Amino acid sequence: MLFRTPMLQNLSPRRRNPIALSYRTVTAAEMSTNHVVSKSMQHRLANDPMLVLNKMASQNGSVNLGLGFPNFPPPNHITQALADAATGENHMLHHYTRPYGHPRLVNILARLYSNLLSISLDPLDHILTTIGAFQGLSSICQSLIHPGDEVILLEPFYSPYRNMLEMRGAVPVFVPLRPYDDGSGQSSANWVFDKAELQNAVTNKTKAIFLNTPMNPLGKVFDREELLEISDLCIKHNLLCVTDEVYEWLIYGRKQHIRIASFPNMWERTVTLGSAGKSFSVTGWKVGWCIGPKHLIKVLQNYHFSSIRTSPTISQEAVAVALEKEMLVLNTPESYFYTLSKDMEGKRNRMCKYLDNAGFQAITPDGGYYIIADISSIQARSVGNEEKTDEALDYRFAKWAVTEKKLCVLPMSIFYSENHRHLCEKYVRICFVKTDETLEKAKEILDDWKQN
Repeated sequence: MLFRTPMLQNLSPRRRNPIALSYRTVTAAEMSTNHVVSKSMQHRLANDPMLVLNKMASQNGSVNLGLGFPNFPPPNHITQALADAATGENHMLHHYTRPYGHPRLVNILARLYSNLLSISLDPLDHILTTIGAFQGLSSICQSLIHPGDEVILLEPFYSPYRNMLEMRGAVPVFVPLRPYDDGSGQSSANWVFDKAELQNAVTNKTKAIFLNTPMNPLGKVFDREELLEISDLCIKHNLLCVTDEVYEWLIYGRKQHIRIASFPNMWERTVTLGSAGKSFSVTGWKVGWCIGPKHLIKVLQNYHFSSIRTSPTISQEAVAVALEKEMLVLNTPESYFYTLSKDMEGKRNRMCKYLDNAGFQAITPDGGYYIIADISSIQARSVGNEEKTDEALDYRFAKWAVTEKKLCVLPMSIFYSENHRHLCEKYVRICFVKTDETLEKAKEILDDWKQN
């Protein structure tokens, strides 16, 4: 293949006009390929089932339980805080703030997490605010992870982990969680990693392990014993621990959210990700944070300043005001974090019942936004007669459901590596953090599903 590329005319240095161009013909072999992302990754990103299914849901007018965000309004006090910041007398809130975090926000975050981690946090050195936890994760992958580094991911994993690592040139190493039946019912707590398998995943190239608790999509909340196993591994092999805890306030039943950064010898090697979007049901505000030791946060701050510069001021101010209010009522019925968790637990229970009644087998989550459901008993009726394809069964089922049943769910296979796809093809992910109206529409579809 030939390309036309511009070059300067062969003029003497004194007369050379940098705008005057001539052209020469070059072959594809001569062109730089350093910028090229692998074709397999480009194909995967361009054909992401989440994008495909959301588009299909829009085209078919489907009830969308695939999108992972609440479609109900946030609490009045946080929207009022945003309005006050926008219309108040402090006009400086309309301009740039401190690049590494708005002072009012990092101060309240330092107070809050000093209590939660039992560590005295410096708001200037131990915290970076980001444009959502997502951008914090991207900054970690770009500045603390390097090409060739191996990073352990526990499956099912939040799919952008893999994408960000591979775009950085790092190598994800996958360790799956597998369910066991202890007779207590279907629960996310029954999904566990094999200790030997986790230990054997470490090589001399391993740089980090990514932890997500509560876990997206499974809803698993890792217990103390499991976290100790991970912390021992990190300490033994001097690994970085990146712990994504954006659902930290969405814990159900008697489960407790335990922060691995509070474990002995873990603070100095751990970066914790948090999210105002998940905490206050304002996912569109894109306010997140990274918390960790000075030597790690400094690297992230430098990268953030070079690539992002600063995050929006007004939304940080509003989140700071809301957190100040929460600090006064934390762990009481007056706390939004408390009431949100209780309300979402009720929605979880209802959705599990709706799914079970329709022939699914819901895996009850201990935290987060999602239920995963076993489709084994109904999958054969929906996709069993299709022509043979390389697509995962759960993806074929999801495309059938969004078209034929007008219900959008996500296939679990997008949260697994290809080698472990066989472990998850009988499951789909369902977001239950929706309005009662949305859940009732889903119930009508599921009731009809059962009858027909």
